[in-house]
Amino acid sequence: MRHLVIGTAGHVDHGKTALIHVLTGIDTDRLREEKERGISIELGFAYLDLPSGRRAGIVDVPGHERFIKNMLAGVGGIDLVLLVIAADEGVMPQTREHLEIIQLLEIKRGIVVLTKIDLVDEEWLELVREEVTSFLKGTVLEGAPILAVSSVTREGLPELVRLIDELAADLPERRGAGPARLPIDRVFSVTGFGTVVTGTLVDGRLRVGDAVEVLPRGLKARIRSLQVHKRKVDEAGSGQRVAVNLAGVDVSDVDRGQVLVPPQAFRPTQRLDARLELLPEAPRPLKNRARIRFYLGAAEILGRAVILDRDALDPGGRAYAQLILEEPTVAARGDRFVIRSYSPMRTIGGGTVIDPHPPRHKRYRDETIEALATLERGTPEELVVQVLTGRGEALPAGEVAKAAGLNQETVGESLAALAADGQVETLECEGQNLYMAAQVYADWRQRVLKALEEYRSSYPLREGYPKEELRSRKFSSVSGRLFLCFLQNLAQRGEIEVLEKSVRLPGAGSLSPLLEARVKALDDVFAARGFQPPSFVEAAAGQGIGETESSEYLHFLLREGRLIKLGDDLYLHRDTVERAKEAVAAFIREKGEITVGEARDLLQTSRKFALPLLEYLDQVRFTRRVGDKRKLAKGQGV
Repeated sequence: MRHLVIGTAGHVDHGKTALIHVLTGIDTDRLREEKERGISIELGFAYLDLPSGRRAGIVDVPGHERFIKNMLAGVGGIDLVLLVIAADEGVMPQTREHLEIIQLLEIKRGIVVLTKIDLVDEEWLELVREEVTSFLKGTVLEGAPILAVSSVTREGLPELVRLIDELAADLPERRGAGPARLPIDRVFSVTGFGTVVTGTLVDGRLRVGDAVEVLPRGLKARIRSLQVHKRKVDEAGSGQRVAVNLAGVDVSDVDRGQVLVPPQAFRPTQRLDARLELLPEAPRPLKNRARIRFYLGAAEILGRAVILDRDALDPGGRAYAQLILEEPTVAARGDRFVIRSYSPMRTIGGGTVIDPHPPRHKRYRDETIEALATLERGTPEELVVQVLTGRGEALPAGEVAKAAGLNQETVGESLAALAADGQVETLECEGQNLYMAAQVYADWRQRVLKALEEYRSSYPLREGYPKEELRSRKFSSVSGRLFLCFLQNLAQRGEIEVLEKSVRLPGAGSLSPLLEARVKALDDVFAARGFQPPSFVEAAAGQGIGETESSEYLHFLLREGRLIKLGDDLYLHRDTVERAKEAVAAFIREKGEITVGEARDLLQTSRKFALPLLEYLDQVRFTRRVGDKRKLAKGQGV
């Protein structure tokens, strides 16, 4: 059975709290100040048992203009609104502002309750009905039933309860499949239990024992116990009014406006893309970058509205905007919000969150507006492609689901369909599947192949483009882990070769005939000169290779192992080194040891070459130094 949350709305002293009291027997005026002044300041909560057996939660919101902020904290999770209008006064200023908020939050199910009918005659009541009918025209509550009741005589109350039950039976299902999200609208401490937070669970489920976190502060906690309408439960579902007893956080660390969620399920944000609408009754246009008061869930945050396609939004108009907030909040695609003017404070508009984690946009860009239109109205597949395209990288399915505002199952089905259709590419990365929009994948692929081709053309003797250099130059915003996974994917397709430290095109390791001839000529020079090698620059010059270009040949010969470096500008051919090893080993086996001088004479070279050669043999553990002599290293024989 679907859970139901009813909210009241209406002008101060029009009888909202009295109506709830007579319906439920619960006095929602909790504070002494509220009782003394006769008005609601904080949110009040009650519950109503309906004839069908359904238990409905009721949120009694303040009506006085000064307490509009608290009213906004209460309406975010409401399914059915009771717009309360006193029959002896009719439509008043806060009636209008509350209806504007109902309109902006798109609470489409409602009942207009005319209270205090015991204070007016039938003729006056009929005039009020006509006024209210006219007042509701063109709003989400146009055509809503209008019932007249008296909290004093109880006239009309049974009919009201029956009507609430009928409307409740016809309510659409909540989303429910996403991660749990509880905007916190009350925080208090209970002796012996500790911190308790309450709110309407707008999505998902909470269970006793669950690990949770309080965002945006990132406080870690555990659910010690749960209550729904004063009943202890082991689990609470989407749409229920829930009290959560938290272990691990102090009451002073938690504030109304924060959000209780599972760990890692949401990321705080200070930037939102949104469809913004200004009320027709707004006193003036909303200028680009105007300061606003932003209300989402139970949070009130100052911010600015960047209007993406015009300099000002006229009353009654709609536009795409990026909201830049002064403090972080938690939002999901599809969330409804309200904005009020900074000063004087007045409800002026609201809208829908399209992307809770967008990049910064430049204004007046057609492609930005088109992308936001797709995000706003697209099918699940279109939303998935838009998220992947907008992010411009590979994402896990869970991240796609959060960004698109869809549940995991829907995203999984969409990704499978899009992959089969060639619109999404799948990367296997450290045992996890990542997904890229096909056009993003194609762009990355082309950038890699072009870079490798250019690098090969500029440095034909090098092994390949160093991986980290390629990433930092061409993909600086991409993590090393993701970039390597992308390269491995291209390698699996046979488009590139990934080596230990570099990457290259297939076949790029082979040399052109000219380069191969020059390399062989240098190889032959060092092989022929044996233990009296030339400097490399001298050898290269003999082959018509300039000093600058010669370093490329040198690095190639060293990488290939054809030359071995003994010291600064001192290189021997590998065959020469092998002959030296054989001669030195034979000498030591016969004599037991060898000195630098003996090595010089043995190899018919100079000390300039003999000493570095012996030091190299020490380094590769062919020999070991004992004083100023060398013996064979362990494992080389005696």
